[in-house]
Amino acid sequence: MEDEANDQIEDRNLTGLRPLSPPRELKGRLPITPEARASVVAGRAGIRDLVHGRDMQRLLVIVGPCSIHDPDAALDYAQRLQETADPLRDQLHVVMRTYFEKPRTTVGWKGLSNDPHLDGTCDVEEGIAQARGLLLRINELGLPCASELLDPFTPQYIADLLSWASIGARTTESQTHRELASGLSMPVGFKNGTDGGLAVAHHAMIAARHAHSFLGITADGASAVVSTSGNPDRHVVLRGGSAGPNHDAESIAEAFEQVREESLARPVMIDCSHGNSRKDYRLQGPVCREVLDLVRRRTPGILGMMIESNLEPGNQAWSPGQQLQRGVSITDACIGWDETAQLLNEMAEAVKLAH
Repeated sequence: MEDEANDQIEDRNLTGLRPLSPPRELKGRLPITPEARASVVAGRAGIRDLVHGRDMQRLLVIVGPCSIHDPDAALDYAQRLQETADPLRDQLHVVMRTYFEKPRTTVGWKGLSNDPHLDGTCDVEEGIAQARGLLLRINELGLPCASELLDPFTPQYIADLLSWASIGARTTESQTHRELASGLSMPVGFKNGTDGGLAVAHHAMIAARHAHSFLGITADGASAVVSTSGNPDRHVVLRGGSAGPNHDAESIAEAFEQVREESLARPVMIDCSHGNSRKDYRLQGPVCREVLDLVRRRTPGILGMMIESNLEPGNQAWSPGQQLQRGVSITDACIGWDETAQLLNEMAEAVKLAH
């Protein structure tokens, strides 16, 4: 009984609490520029037009590294992507994957914003600053950015620089993330569950359309009750799952029918990676081409595709202090740049043939 009375009842398993600069301070140091703002506004408007059917011609393409661990290599990739995408702008609305947070099944590297030095020191202050700085530079190229939002505080630091946000397969069922999505200022894609089931993504779309009140932080870093009006710009992302791929015509038609009550013209994006490629990056190209066959046949509801791509194909193992090969993923394996450019051109040609 005496041991229980002396037992610590708060912070028992904590090893530290490090204050983080408030969002307003970081934005003051790295303010959005007119060029970056124009890119964000145009990026978001283009996606909204696609989702709601005001643009029935183009495809939305979310393409880029599985995760960013090297900002310099990511900027190199962004410059190549912008140069390739610009001539295809009448057929494709291209947005770069800029993923800084990684959900882990058990343990592992959690992303640039959590561990920018790749050494386990978890310098979050520096990580968020690097993420914001990179987003600024990519947007200033005229290339919109997309990211998965995992930590509910992160949007206050970087969301003004994102044109599209993903709620991942592991978090689509989370009420916290559904509420978060209801207040975001950009379109949001909800992935189907890891088992391949679409119901959780559909329910997330419904929840995010409605108003919510939840706990968050202000721009000055103070705890607050956040109230939202609901986000009208939502869609589902078919990424396959443990039950197998779901990028075929029947699965797309089923998804379109299941979310029909949301009254969205093009609510179905197909992720060419993850379960749809059976976690084999070399199958992303074949998956993409199968979806392009459906695009040429004018299959209803298709918004676009997501592809995991990097400067070089494949991936590499990571451990703290290890020398890494430039442009190679340290998380999911990606296709390389040459294949990426080829697929983008094939997508544009398919859109031309469809219309």
